Amino acid sequence: MNFLAHLYLSGNNPKIMIGNFMGDFIKGRAYLNQYDSEIIKGIDLHRSIDEFTDSHAIVTQSKNRLRPKYRHYSGVITDVFYDHFLAANWNQFHPLPLAQFAQQAYQTIQSFDAELPAELNHMMPYMVNGNWLLNYSNLEGIHRALSGMARRTPYESKMEESVTDLRENYDAFKNEFMEFFPLLEAYCKSILEA
Repeated sequence: MNFLAHLYLSGNNPKIMIGNFMGDFIKGRAYLNQYDSEIIKGIDLHRSIDEFTDSHAIVTQSKNRLRPKYRHYSGVITDVFYDHFLAANWNQFHPLPLAQFAQQAYQTIQSFDAELPAELNHMMPYMVNGNWLLNYSNLEGIHRALSGMARRTPYESKMEESVTDLRENYDAFKNEFMEFFPLLEAYCKSILEA
């Protein structure tokens, strides 16, 4: 899952949302002594989401479709594709319009800028100005996101080409997302209620 899904799956707790949002930028276990308990819960939720997603058979089908061309980047690409399907079908998952949810999410994130890792603070103006969360709903936005990721990888990933694969296999990826995402939602709900 990518940024939109992590934010959405956090529920209504801003601190859990922040922890879940910044999970990819927190390494090791030192965070246990650095953050508020609710932010820690969000970071742990992020890691649980990634583990559940990466090991699920439905997601593996999506990754396997991409693996011959994109190898170990197939998981990253699948995460972005799934954020596209969440954004494109947003009204099936959330009562607020995506544009409103995105603005509220940006405001929440910016209100915790002192907690964010430096790399995330550097990225936030680009995310807000480009309205990434809203633009995941269209293929041009997904192409921009994947092209940006491709520029930042140390090796040639060809991620910028993967929107072609999405177009060619759109229904298959969408069906896998629509089957998988409710399972992930239920899993996250059980963690947040525990």
